[in-house]
Amino acid sequence: MKTILLIEDNDDIRQNTTEILSLSNYKVIVAEDGKSGLEKALEFCPDLIICDIMMPLLDGYGVLHAVHKNDSIKNTPFIFLTAKTERNDFRKGMEMGADDYITKPFTGTELLNAVDSRLKKIELLKDDFTHSSEGFNHILKNSLGIDVLHSLTEDRNINKYKKKQIVYTEGNHPNRLFYVLKGKVKVYKSNEDGKELVTDLFNQGDFLGYVALLAGEVYKDSAEAMEDTELALIPKEDFDELIHNNNEVAQNFIKILAKNISEKENHLLNLAYNSLRKKVADALLILQEKYGKVEENYIIDINRESLATIAGTAKESLIRTLSDFKSENLIDIKKDGNIKILSKTRLRQLLN
Repeated sequence: MKTILLIEDNDDIRQNTTEILSLSNYKVIVAEDGKSGLEKALEFCPDLIICDIMMPLLDGYGVLHAVHKNDSIKNTPFIFLTAKTERNDFRKGMEMGADDYITKPFTGTELLNAVDSRLKKIELLKDDFTHSSEGFNHILKNSLGIDVLHSLTEDRNINKYKKKQIVYTEGNHPNRLFYVLKGKVKVYKSNEDGKELVTDLFNQGDFLGYVALLAGEVYKDSAEAMEDTELALIPKEDFDELIHNNNEVAQNFIKILAKNISEKENHLLNLAYNSLRKKVADALLILQEKYGKVEENYIIDINRESLATIAGTAKESLIRTLSDFKSENLIDIKKDGNIKILSKTRLRQLLN
């Protein structure tokens, strides 16, 4: 059950609002002025704060300012509840960091819609995105909605790529965003000797190439089709318009990119210090969890060279380890070389 702090000095409004929220299965904590409201915010750390502007002791602007100064509650969604409708009041509140306004008088539907919207969007900031592509896709679907996502990708030029064909190359300047309509794509970095390190995998319904667009820099890696693939091409101008006109999407991208840095650091540490068996087990599970979500009974059909780059090991070492896994009944290797995982649980145990 979500907890909502309601700070309102008018008895009737406070009582009616509390009743509406309680009937909608929210736990409501009430305060009659800004000072006591701030104290209760620090005590209970609510999921959402609804606050009047004009109040004794401490007005709504003061409450919002104090909330943002406290680490324990600074990211709490904040909705102003006010009878003041002048544009300057709205602007001041939004510039200070308020998430929304509800203007008195309001209906129960208006109240619940605003609350539901804010609570859903704050969940985006708490989600644990394990892959940058999944995080990006999740943000677009939840922040923009399915209709806007569809309009972004429909009626675009489509490029078709054969297996092992390059989509873009490290060092080139980006001029488009890619959307995977069909197939699989790997993103990798190469050293001077031509050895590859796979940094991400993309699947049907994923976007790729957005990091360079957001940074305004050249590609830091290369992308290659892992099988016959179709990509919709979204011009850079359309992507820029999306980012510049939707502040929430832009803020979420920053959080995703920051998280990706941490994940890649951990990945590099695993490659440096994990045993060979752990590296291969991790690579198999990554592929299964990435592509098995959309393909029932997914069989890993990646070639040994590509699988070795994902695992960060030599092809010969990979082949020996796969043979060991087969003899231990962790995997099955088909006649065509494709791999079927027989026990994800036991592979995960290897990582521990």
